[in-house]
Amino acid sequence: MTTSQPIDVQPETAALLAAGEPSPTGLRRFPEGFLFGAATAAYQIEGAVAEGGRTPSIWDTFSITPGRVVGGHSGAVATDHYHRYRDDVATMARLGLNSYRFSISWSRVQPDGAGPANPAGLDFYRRLVDELLDNGILPWVTLYHWDLPQPLEDAGGWPARDTAARFAEYAALVHRVLGDRVSNWTTLNEPWCSSLLGYANGHHAPGRQEPEAAIAAVHHLLLGHGLASQAIRAQEPDAQVGCTVNLYAVSPATDSPADVEAARRIDGLANRLFLDPLLLGRYPQDVVADLAGVSDFGHVREGDLATVATPLSMLGINYYSRYVVKAPEPVDGTVDWRGGGAVAPWPGSEGVEFVKRDGVPVTAMDWEIDAPGLAETLVRVHREYPELPLYVTENGAAFDDVVDPDGAVNDEPRVAYFDAHLRACLDAIDEGVPLRGYFAWSLLDNYEWAWGYTRRFGIVHVDYETQVRTPKASAHWYSDVIARHAVTDPQGAEATR
Repeated sequence: MTTSQPIDVQPETAALLAAGEPSPTGLRRFPEGFLFGAATAAYQIEGAVAEGGRTPSIWDTFSITPGRVVGGHSGAVATDHYHRYRDDVATMARLGLNSYRFSISWSRVQPDGAGPANPAGLDFYRRLVDELLDNGILPWVTLYHWDLPQPLEDAGGWPARDTAARFAEYAALVHRVLGDRVSNWTTLNEPWCSSLLGYANGHHAPGRQEPEAAIAAVHHLLLGHGLASQAIRAQEPDAQVGCTVNLYAVSPATDSPADVEAARRIDGLANRLFLDPLLLGRYPQDVVADLAGVSDFGHVREGDLATVATPLSMLGINYYSRYVVKAPEPVDGTVDWRGGGAVAPWPGSEGVEFVKRDGVPVTAMDWEIDAPGLAETLVRVHREYPELPLYVTENGAAFDDVVDPDGAVNDEPRVAYFDAHLRACLDAIDEGVPLRGYFAWSLLDNYEWAWGYTRRFGIVHVDYETQVRTPKASAHWYSDVIARHAVTDPQGAEATR
């Protein structure tokens, strides 16, 4: 079944490449070997939740719980990628993608979260990888993108230490089957979301509001990453294994000491709580102090942090926006960082206020668009932590896309977003950051978690009733960037590397 429209390099670009001449306006080029890809997640696109031996994950359970997801939407059908993956790979090939980052559904591969593999589930991913390789696209596997098998949640979920051990067994199982064809492995996607949104404020699956359990989940996710890395390398010593974290540039609303303190707290909880153990083998002591009223970190055992800090081959960074924060208003001269015990994803700093700046454009998610924050984040990681290859593994924006009467989707705001953020990548490279690739989020419009189908991130539009795919203007633009290996330089100067 063919549901994708052809994607061609724009005529002026094709002529430019054929002639071998630089663009009249000049190009700002990316380094040789820089990867351009797109990313997705299993529960958001696959559908077929009860086919091929797959059993429920925490997102299946969460999505059918009344009041949890906008419109009561679920990923039961999603974008039907399970049945349409060949067409979707053909779309990627027409785009010219160098790489495709996708996640494995744990409950499709290992229905009980433990024990033997499900051959039908593994076969789906084997066929997907083969299809990618046949089309010259590098497969980039994420082992965990939030969809914990429900039996493991029933046994305690990520706050339970045993889940980390089960994750390592699952990682070894998948690598044993796909390791001969997949060279790049990401263990976790955004453990901040899995832990704090899932177990602190309950906005994500499994929907628990238990801050102490959330801090234990932080550690056991990171421990699971380390154990999984070791399990993969036990089978393939030179395997390229990384982890993906969602990072933010964080700024105080003013230069007042209280607002600076608010920024320190949120930076600690959003960024350093994950970067420090992964890259330095320790938790930041100021963040541990901030969390003293929530957790005593008694779940951390001797040797755990050495396992967490198992050397990475690369670090994935997901970036969407900047946080601008201010301190709570003092009461009787005292600042209450706990915010009166409000349920929030920021245990220990619930009272911090997130500020929206006047005149700063926002996406349909109400996230401020701040491309310089991406360069700032990349440079910060490069300068403050041990050097290793970095990849922007997610970057993108939701907008209220409309299909025009002629069938086109002219998403110019998304084109502008990608253009600004790719320039920010080049700015970071100019500062010496070893940035090796960029993955647009997302390839397809899809199930956007608690927002259901009400937010569109894709560069390819999906009609959820018919499953017809329509490449948007941003897809054509990105295809041109990949073909040129460059963005147009508005200054008219040819910059080469």
